[in-house]
Amino acid sequence: MTSVPAPGTPPAPVRQSRQQLVELLKAKTSEGAQELLARHETSIKELRAELGGVLRLPEGVALDSGDFNYEAPDDETMILNLGPNHPSTHGVLRVMAEIRGEQVLRTKPVVGYLHTGMEKTGEELMYHQGSTNVTRMDYLSPFFNETAYCLSVECLAGIEVPPRATWIRMLMCELNRIASHLLWLATNGADLGALNMMVYGWRDRELLLAFFEKVTGLRMNHNYVRPGGVAADLPDGWRDDVAAICDTVERRMDEYDRLLTGQPVFQERMDGVGALDAATAVSLGLSGPLLRSTGVAYDVRRDFPYLAYDEVDFDVMVGTNGDCWDRFAIRMAEIRESVKIVRQVAKAMPRGDYRAQDKKATPPPRNRIDESMEALILHFKLFTEGPRPPAGDAYVPTESPRGELGCYIVSDGSSRPYRLHMRTPSFANLQALAPMARGGFIPDLIACISSIDPVLGDVDR
Repeated sequence: MTSVPAPGTPPAPVRQSRQQLVELLKAKTSEGAQELLARHETSIKELRAELGGVLRLPEGVALDSGDFNYEAPDDETMILNLGPNHPSTHGVLRVMAEIRGEQVLRTKPVVGYLHTGMEKTGEELMYHQGSTNVTRMDYLSPFFNETAYCLSVECLAGIEVPPRATWIRMLMCELNRIASHLLWLATNGADLGALNMMVYGWRDRELLLAFFEKVTGLRMNHNYVRPGGVAADLPDGWRDDVAAICDTVERRMDEYDRLLTGQPVFQERMDGVGALDAATAVSLGLSGPLLRSTGVAYDVRRDFPYLAYDEVDFDVMVGTNGDCWDRFAIRMAEIRESVKIVRQVAKAMPRGDYRAQDKKATPPPRNRIDESMEALILHFKLFTEGPRPPAGDAYVPTESPRGELGCYIVSDGSSRPYRLHMRTPSFANLQALAPMARGGFIPDLIACISSIDPVLGDVDR
């Protein structure tokens, strides 16, 4: 006889097979097109992309599975999920890796966990409001986001920026480059076991953030660089502050050379790890220290000068092997080069206005609003209607700590961008992870991610 359950008794749980549980887990964790699948489930075109090749083949050239010679069959490997967690992945980055034991055969970054829609938001903001939005993308180098955006707006609107504003922008950007590289030294040290560097890097970055706060009122996400100039002039005593920062950073860099560069364990964690060749780097659209480590001497500041970089002296640092060690050495050297630029900027800083006296971009002085009806009306119209650049488009590249950063804007003649797109280096550079990590070990994968120096707000936007 079959017993009948008493009224109100919950139904017995349905026992699922192991295969059903596996399929359920796959469905719940699937990232769709971003998923790293087993090799027999992956298209040949995608396998080639994961190997780091360019996506377009010459006409008449075809690929077959024999072009991808893996020593291990599928049943000897497993797919490991790394992240998304902040330690080791430098933000909410998820990396799926096919491994055999400790060896990494394939990797695939999975992005989108920090997506904020800032580019679409920028199309709903008036031009003079845009700096508040873009400054939050690469939150470790906000002055570069603001500068790239404002240079494109000024190109569209034909706004001429006063020389003092140009040199202030250059001063703040180079100090920001130092701060960003110091933080990279800190986090890279933590990733590779040099924990003292984590403390020292954060400590020295505080010197720069304190100066940023003194100038802009904020430690990060400043909204300081604005179309037509900057929000405020440099405060009294700024030269003394800058000189103290430069002296301290130069002295500390000598200490870090002794701490890190000659440390055999630290060097072995990076020497020969994650090597890239110049052809692969160029085909993937890499830039910044990642590209220069392969021997390609491309720096936007020198090759496409903006601001006043053609009036200062600095060297472009390049590597030879394209490995993590070269990228470490380049960033160490770039800190010293930025100090050299900052000293030149402080010495040559011109006098004059810190913003353009252009009615279509700059509000009248605050005291004039209390005295003049015309000034009050101009202020009201500027902040309610905004400037209206003529129809057209503009793209001005800059050199951020991570590589080429540019803002592409399309204007339809209204007070808001018709289209806004940021060419962010972290997004392009993250493509390099697959060829860098292939053939290495899991600890090498962490070193490769760190050497890219990705900022996930810059990737997802």
